[in-house]
Amino acid sequence: MDFLDNLGIWIYFIIFFGKILEVTVSTIRMVLINRGERVKGTMVAFFDSILWLLITGTVLEGFQEDPLRMVVFAFAFAVGNYMGSWFEDKLAFGLSSVQVIVPEDPESVALADSLRKDNFAVTVIKGTGRNGNRDILLLHLKRKRIAEAVTLINTMLPGAVVVVNDSKIISGGYISRK
Repeated sequence: MDFLDNLGIWIYFIIFFGKILEVTVSTIRMVLINRGERVKGTMVAFFDSILWLLITGTVLEGFQEDPLRMVVFAFAFAVGNYMGSWFEDKLAFGLSSVQVIVPEDPESVALADSLRKDNFAVTVIKGTGRNGNRDILLLHLKRKRIAEAVTLINTMLPGAVVVVNDSKIISGGYISRK
């Protein structure tokens, strides 16, 4: 990597931003694979490995003469982890299941109807809790729509218990393409 030897202070910027990019891409790769998107994850892995080799090679080649490269590398790794998790949260790959536990009354029926009007699939299950009968509303949706559903739930029934779980595979039923 002789072409990187004469960059002066710019080498630190290359290491810093390159490592942030590499760790962000690595985070996205892991999420894709964990959510069952193996082909996409494999394609991202190709670019992830090239970035890792370039950035790590740059640091290893000159770290004894210039230990600041290691510090920049480590700091960028930490920032890259944050950026990768933030970016993945914004992309919201995958599916989730939402459970809403509310008292069994006309308000819970109105909530289920309102969710359905907003194109959410809702299944209502009857249950019994400490303080009487409950309705358990089950929703399966794309992660991108979680905030929308939770906002609607909290607006209509502020005391509702809302539990959100990631779902790897959902087969059958109805999930809006919206």
